[in-house]
Amino acid sequence: MRFVHATALALAGALCVATLHAAPQAMQDTSRKVPGGGITAPGWQGKVDANEAAKGAKVEDSKFVMQGGEMRLNNGPAAVYWNPANKASGSYTVSATFTEPKYMSSNDHPHPYGLFIGGNKLDTDQATLLYCTPYGNGTFIVRGFGPAPFRITAGGRGIPNDAVHKAETGGSVTQEVAWVVTPEKAECKINGTVVGSYPKSELVGAGKLESLDGIAGLRIAHNVDVNVTNFKVTKQ
Repeated sequence: MRFVHATALALAGALCVATLHAAPQAMQDTSRKVPGGGITAPGWQGKVDANEAAKGAKVEDSKFVMQGGEMRLNNGPAAVYWNPANKASGSYTVSATFTEPKYMSSNDHPHPYGLFIGGNKLDTDQATLLYCTPYGNGTFIVRGFGPAPFRITAGGRGIPNDAVHKAETGGSVTQEVAWVVTPEKAECKINGTVVGSYPKSELVGAGKLESLDGIAGLRIAHNVDVNVTNFKVTKQ
């Protein structure tokens, strides 16, 4: 009986551990639908992630408007946004300023936003791109689609870096994000600091980018309210 009791306790403990490890996946929040959604910013278009589309989500579930020189996004499903005119090749820099007026205004944990480069076949199911996105908790991630998702940096919800600004819930936080690209490498800068430098060989190839050349645009996670200013693509 002692053996049976001990085995039962061990099994129960193992199940508890498994449940704890599974919890983050199980607790993922559902993407909202923003009233009055759609893209009205001139020249811009967007596409939701494949996993969002599989659940029936559409880019019209988010709202993307231009007010003055500011792009305002109330994002539902995770998506990328681009203007086909913002195409770059060779050596170039893509930069923009992102502001969450109220940090975590539409979620209960940090969600990222930032810039992507190397966008090709964006309006197809074979889209490739690479994005660098900070969180308001002082972390960032570098990931992409090739066309399946792939990671460059480790960490489920980002890796910490002192350059990334932090905010208290409900406070405002601003991040300046830039990609500096040459034919040999791509570097992500956040608030003026290079947080990651990646050789072309690490970024381009089977299951990753088609090329470092391509369209540059915005990568916005789900359930985020963020304003974007000073978006530009500069040839070096």
